Amino acid sequence: MAGAGDPPEGTPEGAAGGGEDEYRSVVFDESFVRAARLQEYSARERMEDHARAVRTRHAWARLGGARQAVLLALLIVIAFGTAIYMGVRHPYRPPEPMAAEPLRSTVVPLEPEGTVPGGKPADLFARSPAAQYRIGAAGVNLPAVSRTEHFSDGQVVSALTLAKNYLVRSSIDPATLTGGSVRPVGLLLDPGQLDQFDRSLAHPADDGRHAATGWLTRFDPDEVELADTDVRVTGTLSATEVGADALEVSADFTFAYAVRPAGAGAGAGAGAGAGAGAAGAGARAGTGPGAGAKATAGQQAPAASLFTVRRELRFRISRDDLDDHRLEVLQSSLQAGPMSCSADASSALRPLLAGQRAGDAGPAATDPYARGRSNTGLCGKLAATSQPTPARPDR
Repeated sequence: MAGAGDPPEGTPEGAAGGGEDEYRSVVFDESFVRAARLQEYSARERMEDHARAVRTRHAWARLGGARQAVLLALLIVIAFGTAIYMGVRHPYRPPEPMAAEPLRSTVVPLEPEGTVPGGKPADLFARSPAAQYRIGAAGVNLPAVSRTEHFSDGQVVSALTLAKNYLVRSSIDPATLTGGSVRPVGLLLDPGQLDQFDRSLAHPADDGRHAATGWLTRFDPDEVELADTDVRVTGTLSATEVGADALEVSADFTFAYAVRPAGAGAGAGAGAGAGAGAAGAGARAGTGPGAGAKATAGQQAPAASLFTVRRELRFRISRDDLDDHRLEVLQSSLQAGPMSCSADASSALRPLLAGQRAGDAGPAATDPYARGRSNTGLCGKLAATSQPTPARPDR
């Protein structure tokens, strides 16, 4: 017989206690409520204008505080690991710096039309076009500058100063001129050009790329010495922007040197006579500074003569070069005289000294049928106006 609280049929099968136990499976405990995706508005919220009776709860709000902390820590670990992975194995490599271009150079001897005049260095300079030139580094002046699109005033000045330092070290420094250390010149070069520079000094060749005289001015110390270490200099510098990362500096300078035969020393008379004899012997033998030249008969060579070099150089200086205080020498064009056209000027310049004149050998022959780089036999005539004027009789 069923109890008073049971249905007429009795307690349903499977119900443990009947009554309230029948609905226990649908009782909503606190955790169930927190996990619900839908939440009913409160009575106060329902009084307001709502189109919907319930609102959707954000998944983040349905998580407990502990679970939120764990998920946040996991996200931080994943982000940190991704950053490390992308840093180590980034699919895009940064652009590599522009490789240094090799130097291209030409050396053009300038033959005199007559005998090379001689005299004391001070007199020779005073009677030559170099009379008004400045001495040494003072002759390498920086122009007025203005900023470019991608480089400031200071960066342009720094680029011009690098070019000036190169000119001073490679064309004015007495150690460089007389066959001494060339390390100060090499220290200014971009590392990408050092192999070419070292090869040019160790094994000079007239091939347009490995002439030592393309990089610097120097004389053979066994043949020529400086009669005056005060080199006369004049010329111009200019800078232009050739890209967002590089400046190009152009230099056009003339250098006038007073030279004499090696070993002449302070004894102008005896040294000059010995130098003239050695020069004449060298001319007859085809060696020495007077190779292809001969001393004028019956004339004793004075102690010194002037030798003029014009250098046109083009430099490239990148932002990295500015930071490292280095530059690239892209092109070098050198004209020098008085010098014989037949003289090999790839390793050193070989002036015709006072009392000498050019021989009849002329430049080396060129074969247009030969393959490979042809020897073009570049040579020019030294204008008479570039030589010192004759001394007055009272001198």
